[in-house]
Amino acid sequence: MEKHNVEDILAAFPRGRESLIPIFQRVQGRFGYLPENTFQNIAKHIRVSANEAYGVASYYPQFRLTPQGKNSIRVCKGTACHVKGGGGIRRLVQRMLQVAPGETTPDMRFTYETVACFGACAMAPVVVFNGTTHGCVTPERARQLIESIGDSTP
Repeated sequence: MEKHNVEDILAAFPRGRESLIPIFQRVQGRFGYLPENTFQNIAKHIRVSANEAYGVASYYPQFRLTPQGKNSIRVCKGTACHVKGGGGIRRLVQRMLQVAPGETTPDMRFTYETVACFGACAMAPVVVFNGTTHGCVTPERARQLIESIGDSTP
């Protein structure tokens, strides 16, 4: 297993529970996720058990516990998006990438997620692709987005 050194990150934070979330944010900023082999050092620094630190990380959806793909596609599954065809978009994305929501393709090119609601119901159905929000998306447009990245990503 690859060693992820977090000592320099920990040195920048006080040794208390109040540092846990900011430490997680900094670690995730560096590695793109919270590597399993960092929990022991983080927990020791803030004086909690590794299980308690892991529990906090797994509770908050902002923290990732596995490496993420180079590209992300997030599809809304809220009511407005669902009514306007979001289910078809979700099925298409899942078929094209051959992963379930919350998974990353084996080649690490794509991470696919569903989101309860983006709060952009007037633009339904909504897809956020690599951080850019796309509204009134059709299955064909979702296919084009994926294929455009697929053609340009090694």
